[in-house]
Parts: sequence; C-alpha cells; structure tokens
Amino acid sequence: MHEMAIAQGILEIALDTAASHGAGKITRVRVLAGELTGVVPEALDFGFNALAAGTIAAGACLAVQVIPLMGRCRDCGQLDNISKYRFICEQCGSSAIDIVSGRELTVESVEVE
Repeated sequence: MHEMAIAQGILEIALDTAASHGAGKITRVRVLAGELTGVVPEALDFGFNALAAGTIAAGACLAVQVIPLMGRCRDCGQLDNISKYRFICEQCGSSAIDIVSGRELTVESVEVE
C-alpha cells in the first residue's frame, strides 16, 4: 500500500505549511492525484487519518480530486481521455501520445485555523 508513504508526505507538507503560517489547527487538505499514480483515495484518506492522530491535523478532511489520464496525439493533435492505459489515438490510430494530465500528485491547498 503505497498510499501510506504518500499520506506521510502529504501530512509533512500540511504540517510545514501550518507551521509557516503560525496556525494551530489544520482543517482541510486538498490533493490532486492523477489517475496514473494509482492512488486509491479511500486508502490515502485512511493512511492520512492514522498518521495525523495526535497532530494539529487530527480530524482534518483530506479531499482528493482524481485527475483523469489525458493524452494528446503528436500526429493529429487530438486530445482524449486514455482509458484502460491504451495509448492509442482514437482519431487516427497513432501510438505517438503525449500525456498531458493524470501523472500529478500535488497538495493543492491546506486550510488552517
């Protein structure tokens, strides 16, 4: 379960952000997780809550937005959702696909009190 390691990183970022702003409590952490990362939001939430216990992030809401895997064909320029990791252009059949979204794993924001 790689979500536990990811949750640890998210918690560290949130705690550092809160400390740099002199906050006493973290209420919400927003995360963007690309489909290609394979992150299971429920497992990430479980890991985050377990690690946050006893910190100023205890009870914080972890809001995970899954970003779809999208690719652009280098041959025809078509932008499409890549389903089932099939990197083939639906328009022209080319396999020259550049990933434009779906790889990100970012803490978008940390809400504090």
